[in-house]
Amino acid sequence: MIDLIVSQGRVADRAGGMIDGAALTAAALEDQYGLKGTSVGTPSPPTKDDWSESLPQANETLNGLSDALRASFRAGNFPVISANTCSASLASLPVVAQENPDAVVLYIDGHGDFNTPATTDTGYLGGMVLSAACGYWDSGHGSGLRPENAILVGARDIDEAEREVLGQAGVRIISPEEATGDAVLAAINGAKVWIHIDWDVLEPGYVPADYAVPGGLLPAQLREILQAIKPEQFVGIEVAEFNVTGESATDGAGVATIVSIVSPVLESALVSAAGR
Repeated sequence: MIDLIVSQGRVADRAGGMIDGAALTAAALEDQYGLKGTSVGTPSPPTKDDWSESLPQANETLNGLSDALRASFRAGNFPVISANTCSASLASLPVVAQENPDAVVLYIDGHGDFNTPATTDTGYLGGMVLSAACGYWDSGHGSGLRPENAILVGARDIDEAEREVLGQAGVRIISPEEATGDAVLAAINGAKVWIHIDWDVLEPGYVPADYAVPGGLLPAQLREILQAIKPEQFVGIEVAEFNVTGESATDGAGVATIVSIVSPVLESALVSAAGR
């Protein structure tokens, strides 16, 4: 069974379309796969605040996401999280590490998200997600992800201090140019896999994202990577940072791209569920 969990509370959102993006993505997955999503959190307006302000504001939503994900794993289900921002992964990644300690996290993102309160230049909570999960600072929502089990795919906008810490930690990085199904399979080496996708990993123009940077993956390239992974290796998936524009053609094309990319994961989950 697939559990669709939809983050609808502000989690450091700095742009107005993120919560709507999570809802629109979830609605498309509901239509495509006959699912019924469970919303977590109450929407509130975006604000350009510091992590020290946005983190406590998001506590209720983050706790709700942790609880929902843990319940899904313990029920033997397949969790799918449609999140507004990467910051929501402060809740999910520690639970993944606790419930699936040997799983690899494929962190598919245009950025490293490995800053800490001591290194961040922007104060944005979303830029410190993976480092928190790996225990490099205390978010209050847990850690436990071993750095060697984290693989950054498609990251290209990485701060100098951030890159140094990533290297020291032993987090592997697969650049957009190197990101193929074969390269990812070699890095995973047969392990179970949790998929994290931030839509700014794509080349700008395919899915509206607030922190888009050039030189990204193409949709077909990312879909091919997911298709290469064996169905039984997936333990779940989360997607984030679809910033809807309010223009129906642009947003419709974006959500169609999202559904197409993640379909190998969802279809694998449905096949696995049917075989039980």
